[in-house]
Amino acid sequence: MEALGRYAPQVLSILRIVTAAAYFEHGTQKLFAFPAPPPGGNTVAIGSIFGVAALLEVILSPFVFVGLFTRYAAFILSGEMAVAYFMAHYPRSFFPIINGGDAALLYCFIFFYLFFAGGGAWSVDRAIGRKV
Repeated sequence: MEALGRYAPQVLSILRIVTAAAYFEHGTQKLFAFPAPPPGGNTVAIGSIFGVAALLEVILSPFVFVGLFTRYAAFILSGEMAVAYFMAHYPRSFFPIINGGDAALLYCFIFFYLFFAGGGAWSVDRAIGRKV
């Protein structure tokens, strides 16, 4: 099992890429009803709290995806998901399985992990020698 540890930087990059790609869709759904309309069928107003969230998702996800300024973008997105969880899900119930906050909670902690771990082996940050 120790031999698997040598692949951790590459698997970290895969986690980063897959998470950012999936997360990007949340923003495009809210702003453009793509790939499917959001629940309720209406896109969000840019000036609303949901619009600001959608902008963060659409603007910062590509940075996480390519691994550029990964830690900064991940920190902001982690905070966004913490706020979303406590504003929209937690009031319904303490338990994520009941309050529908599973995804928000997981995104929050994956982005929080990326804040500490960085972009991994396959990131622009690493390719250009950024130590951040």
